[in-house]
Amino acid sequence: MPQQPDRSPAVTHRMVPSPAGRIHLVEQGAGPLVLLVHGFPESWYSWRHQLPVLAAAGYRAAAIDVRGYGRSSRPSDVAAYRMLELVEDNVAVVHALGERSAVVVGHDWGATIAANSALVRPDVFRAAGLLSVPYTPRGGPRPSEVFAAMGGDEEFYVSRFQEPGRVEAEIEPDVRGWLAGFYAALSADTMPAPEAPDPHFAARGGTLRERFPDRRPAWLGESELDFYAGEFERTGLSGALGRYRNMDRDWEDLARFDGAPVHQPSLFAGGALDASTTWLADAIEAYPTTLPGLTASHILDGCGHWIQQERPAEINRILTDWLESLPG
Repeated sequence: MPQQPDRSPAVTHRMVPSPAGRIHLVEQGAGPLVLLVHGFPESWYSWRHQLPVLAAAGYRAAAIDVRGYGRSSRPSDVAAYRMLELVEDNVAVVHALGERSAVVVGHDWGATIAANSALVRPDVFRAAGLLSVPYTPRGGPRPSEVFAAMGGDEEFYVSRFQEPGRVEAEIEPDVRGWLAGFYAALSADTMPAPEAPDPHFAARGGTLRERFPDRRPAWLGESELDFYAGEFERTGLSGALGRYRNMDRDWEDLARFDGAPVHQPSLFAGGALDASTTWLADAIEAYPTTLPGLTASHILDGCGHWIQQERPAEINRILTDWLESLPG
């Protein structure tokens, strides 16, 4: 029997203007726009399993390289990576694609960017999907103070990431090895055993390579690691780490939104084994107040942090079901 031709919509790489200079994106399909925003340390490529499925379901899926990543602009000023700048990048992408509104879906830091995009620009973002990192409204003490206290006798990894140049010097000699260790540390099949958790895994230089020298999560084959390593060997990680270095600026910038809920229809999905799900359990419990428009919430048993790459079929079903349920 002759092989049937592939009729799936073509994948298109595009550069569009933004306040950063340019944003690189990969789009597939036609229909209502779904903007996909990755986390740290990833790229548009983290949505490779979702793009064709969303396109086949009748959506125009566009996965961006966040400012500082991949082929998008990488401003030299650390303050250029503050949340309000990233929200405006998302708005610029929507408009550059000829649309007036979009659904925004994010993973990890991308989930925080997605939630704040919906919060700050409800005129543009009509719904928000959050993967792995729950929505936590602005409030409380400065983030740097919170994370400094979390480490106890040891330095918490977020505090380490906030210091310009420090982590870059540790990563640079072996970007591929560091990335492999980072992905392994937060994947369900390679993370530390529950009886011996190490929440400070990223705080000490060399720890990732020492703990995970030959362990590779099932979702991370040679080609996947080649792609990620190639991106960060070319760009470095300073732009990506800029997100951590603006948390106090964000706290100041978003003061007018202190405690504010996101009212649009929303989705949350997290891995049961993901530290973000357990550390921020109170945030999930607060969803009736903080996400009053929540229409779907899922905790995936046996899943780690890289949820749309570890469990693509489940996430594809969750996303398409949720999108279909949204008002037109």
